[in-house]
Amino acid sequence: MAWNEPGGGQRNPWNRQRPSGGDFSPRQWLKKSLGKHFGRLGRGPGGILVAIVVVAAVFLLMSCYTIVGARQVGVVLRFGQYTRTLSPGFHFKLPNPIETVDKVEATGIRSVNDRVSMLTRDENIITIDFTVQYQVDDARKYLFSVSDPDSSVSAAAEAAVRSVVGASDMDQVLSADGATLVSEAQQALQKTLDSYNSGLRVTEVSFQNVAPPAEVKDAFDDVNNAREDKQSIENAALAYANKVIPVARGDAARIAAEAQGYKAERIARAQGDAARFDLLLKQYKAAPAVTRKRLWLETMEEVAADNTKVIDGSGGRNIINLPAVPQARAASGDKGAAAAVVAPATASPAATDKGAQP
Repeated sequence: MAWNEPGGGQRNPWNRQRPSGGDFSPRQWLKKSLGKHFGRLGRGPGGILVAIVVVAAVFLLMSCYTIVGARQVGVVLRFGQYTRTLSPGFHFKLPNPIETVDKVEATGIRSVNDRVSMLTRDENIITIDFTVQYQVDDARKYLFSVSDPDSSVSAAAEAAVRSVVGASDMDQVLSADGATLVSEAQQALQKTLDSYNSGLRVTEVSFQNVAPPAEVKDAFDDVNNAREDKQSIENAALAYANKVIPVARGDAARIAAEAQGYKAERIARAQGDAARFDLLLKQYKAAPAVTRKRLWLETMEEVAADNTKVIDGSGGRNIINLPAVPQARAASGDKGAAAAVVAPATASPAATDKGAQP
């Protein structure tokens, strides 16, 4: 007979006598208690009430904590009113329905995009595809202030883009200034969302496919080509100017230097002539006849410097060779080497002296 079969003294494997029915046994007490309370489940009103209480207790116990994900933020509502914000992790709270937790994706990047046609400041039509990326910055404001975040952000973004583009010319929108316009549009959009208390933060705004409508694309392309040609011609002109201007400046500096040198030379020569004239004036006052004679001789020497002349100013008594004929040229018999001007021998001394004066 097996040790756990009834009868045979109720012995166990260790040959110990089981306790009698009058002794206390935890197992029997637990079985008796559970049978007493739960054995009547479904057997009358009392059992149903106990079951409801047990289920409610289990439900309340299970709703006394919450787990917020790593990318989430929990907003705790007590009877529908905001009480606190939970960071990612495990948290205790009051059971439902006293406190409920709404979990919001806080770190995820959301985006909306749209395509709009608008007028620029110079009354040109332009089409812009723009994209807005945003994320939740304040979960409380996000839950209670915005019913449809994507629609709100899209409408606010369109208004911001229209305000920025409407205050700019088409050239600014299409040129490198477009990056500045994007920054201005992002700031305007963030200001609008803050005025809504939306709890959203704009992370990036970008423009794509900024172009005129298809109806005026050909004319717009012609304008762009003309602008490029203008820029090319301006660049060529600047290159030519950079090449010619330094040369012209060098020539101007050289001419100015030459003029300064000529000026200094003329001033020095004039000062020297004035000083020489002053000296001659003194000599003339001291001996007018001698000075006049010397001046005449010097003048004749200067005038006839390239020609050999023989001048007789005293009736043959005083012959002056201007300049002296070299012996070599005189010996060679060079034609035109000397020209003689001899006064007539019969001329009176008075006439000779008269002709000798300048």
